[in-house]
Amino acid sequence: MTDFDEQTAARLRQEIEDSFDEELENELSESLLAMLADSTELGDRAELADAAKRHAGELDRRTYFRELFRLQHELIRLQDWVVQQKLKVLVLFEGRDSAGKGGAIKRITQRLNPRVVRVVALTAPTEREKTQWYFQRYVPHLPAAGEVVLFDRSWYNRAGVERVMGFCTESDVEEFFRSVPEFERMLVRSGIILVKYWFSITDAEQQFRFHMRINDPLKQWKLSPMDVESRRRWEDYTRAKEAMLEHTHIPEAPWWVVHADDKRRARLNCIAHLLSQVPYDEVQKPHVVLPPRVHNPDYIRHPIPPEMYVPEVW
Repeated sequence: MTDFDEQTAARLRQEIEDSFDEELENELSESLLAMLADSTELGDRAELADAAKRHAGELDRRTYFRELFRLQHELIRLQDWVVQQKLKVLVLFEGRDSAGKGGAIKRITQRLNPRVVRVVALTAPTEREKTQWYFQRYVPHLPAAGEVVLFDRSWYNRAGVERVMGFCTESDVEEFFRSVPEFERMLVRSGIILVKYWFSITDAEQQFRFHMRINDPLKQWKLSPMDVESRRRWEDYTRAKEAMLEHTHIPEAPWWVVHADDKRRARLNCIAHLLSQVPYDEVQKPHVVLPPRVHNPDYIRHPIPPEMYVPEVW
């Protein structure tokens, strides 16, 4: 193999590995890797080479998982503190399509209690919702005491996709820019800890990730017609993002930009930063002792009919 092919294969390997849970990653199929490396449908091979070079300095998997598990342990401590102190934490994740927002959210929530930490990913507004106050459909999902809520896209849709795709007027956008700082100040005054992340990727990296989605049957569902159109309107989204940051980066709720070309680093950096935004301490828990099992002499465990069992294919 040439250096070009080795770099490209390494980049593809990282993408494939990232699609598997940690329990399955060591079972990565070499045949699948070879198939993807030889594919001519992933786009221009020069683009693949560029992507490989950009990721040449990625974290090795051992370091990545060691740090991820360490940070996830800290997230559990944070979760316990939020519950005990009855804090209200709200985290917004914004960024271009394929920027890695969902992957970061997944690693944050992976080992946490879904009754404490929940994800909100709203669909397009209904006809009724379109007639409401713009922020109205988001308000019911705000955290109560002892909760952490992660928004996978938020009210900032108005400053991004809605503006670029023409789903709202420029006067709607101007009103949004006037209203959102006051809305967020109200949230903060109410006791909500508000953290806003923008996941930033380069033009070339988004191109590569879109090609990967097109050719991966397990990820094709992630690529909607709207995503494809967003690729064509890269510059329009850039201008919209710049205007959004200019108008809504306020002291009470600043934006934090995550360099996201390297998915692994982006996740670790985001989680580490999130932990720094909510001061927390160890919650002392009572030692758990299992009580003795009660045995009743008249108890009989009745058999379950064989036809009720799931067939044991494996």
